[in-house]
Amino acid sequence: MDSEKGDKSGGNEHNPDRNRLTPKLNAAIIPALFKAEVQEQQLARRVVRLQILITLAAAGVAYGLKSSPQYAIAVLGGGGVSVLNGTLLAWRVSRSTLHPAHDAHLQLRLMYYYAAERFLAVVTALGLCLAAFKLPPLAVLSGFVLGQATLLAARLLLKIKIESGVKNVQ
Repeated sequence: MDSEKGDKSGGNEHNPDRNRLTPKLNAAIIPALFKAEVQEQQLARRVVRLQILITLAAAGVAYGLKSSPQYAIAVLGGGGVSVLNGTLLAWRVSRSTLHPAHDAHLQLRLMYYYAAERFLAVVTALGLCLAAFKLPPLAVLSGFVLGQATLLAARLLLKIKIESGVKNVQ
């Protein structure tokens, strides 16, 4: 009789298979995180490609207006610094997935480290363009500002496009 009571009550203590069929609480979150990581990496690549295209177009316009390769090279230099910044950002975003997301302190330290790294890379590259290569400062800064504006606008507009596409699918 006691064995019949145990079978009828459905005790899970003696049946480990029944415990394995229950998914963990965060099991539904994991595929969404993988999808978000892939989308973020694709977005970063598209933004860098767009920065390169805009920089090349701006250099062509500068060459057409000034009829001097010096200004076109200066715009390419400034835009190249901005592309370097975008590429570092994309690379560090893809590398951040290697570290555990549950360690907030580590993530915060890495974020500050990556921001300082990008800042130093940009300052050094702009310094090279202006001081070592003696390119026209206004053209270098114009190319850099145009590249940074492309980075901000493209991330915003492409992110909105991706999110609206996901809503339409659901």
